[in-house]
Amino acid sequence: MRTYGELFRVPEFRPLFAASAVQIAAMTVSGLALSTLVYAATGSPLLAALALFGSSFAQVVGATTLLSAADRLPPRTALATVALLFAVGTLGMAAPRMPILGMFLIIFGLGLVNSVTGGVRWGLLGEIVPDGGYILARSVFNMLLGVMQISGYALGGVLVALLSPRQALLVSAGLYLVGATIVRFGLTARPPRATGRPSVRETWRVNRRLWSLPARRHIYLALWVPNGLIVGCEALYVPFAPTSAGVLFIATALGMLAGDTIVGRFVPRRWRTRLFTPLRLLLAAPILLFVLPLPVPVAALLLAVAAMGFSAGLLLQDLLIALTPDDARGQALGLHTSGLLTMQAVGATLAGLVAQFVPIGTAISVMAVASLLVTLALTPALRQSVVASRIEKVAA
Repeated sequence: MRTYGELFRVPEFRPLFAASAVQIAAMTVSGLALSTLVYAATGSPLLAALALFGSSFAQVVGATTLLSAADRLPPRTALATVALLFAVGTLGMAAPRMPILGMFLIIFGLGLVNSVTGGVRWGLLGEIVPDGGYILARSVFNMLLGVMQISGYALGGVLVALLSPRQALLVSAGLYLVGATIVRFGLTARPPRATGRPSVRETWRVNRRLWSLPARRHIYLALWVPNGLIVGCEALYVPFAPTSAGVLFIATALGMLAGDTIVGRFVPRRWRTRLFTPLRLLLAAPILLFVLPLPVPVAALLLAVAAMGFSAGLLLQDLLIALTPDDARGQALGLHTSGLLTMQAVGATLAGLVAQFVPIGTAISVMAVASLLVTLALTPALRQSVVASRIEKVAA
């Protein structure tokens, strides 16, 4: 499978794609609305950042307790149920008298539920597409993320400006319901991918197995840490430009879309292992200029260029799959998603803390410096991981 046309002719790919599109839009609308609502109520950059990315802290709890469910629940039922729970939780946060503490409790609860979603979705994707089609399909979902973030942040910005943050949350809840409906009636009922009941013990057993190989550990760190630190920069968009944050989010999403399109569809396989470090350096380098006083258009341009570096994650996932046995692939991808979201929450928190003591632009640059340093430190280990993957292919 080499073309997008072939991919979209796979029957169940289309409803999975459509449901994911609607749910990403719902998440971006609600994230922008919540961050705006919390910042208006508290004036705290830290709390605004946590409102946007705080649910990801629950991912580390889910990754250590619930992740075995990703392969042990019927995929259609699991995805539809998660979408319904998000709709109910978002309606709760939109309640007029909901206190800030109550909102954060709901945010954490939804993040815990969502910790299983990545493993379920990407495991199901592997079942739906033919052999050899996963990476192309995954690149399409990465591009979808960029497109729907553009649409979602644009819609969220309009709703927040014309209506109110709480009314924007109501729209988000409606979108989650649409996503649940698509999943229920568009996907085929499939049995779980693995036998047995989900349990904390089984989650730990497979996680230990995944973490036992040094090459996989280095890939996970490269997937999680530089990315999470740059997402910490995103968490400061609202304090940086309170009336134009949507423009910055859209610029970032455009850069992600461009990067994933180029890398996922046009970069030859023989070049992929050479681009890990350049792309991760690109992810942070333009953001160093935020230490200067930047007008919003210049800031948006820099963020769009930097966001093309997020496409390094697609190449690293390809390497992770090459080093992971088939019977652990669902949980391996779920662990990647949970760890990524957790590190994004850590990055958002660190950025918020730094911004309590220095100007917002300076805080953004500090996070970029940290990302660059981590990228450089991990580069030698990643070269060894590439060698290990080639040995694995020869042994297979």
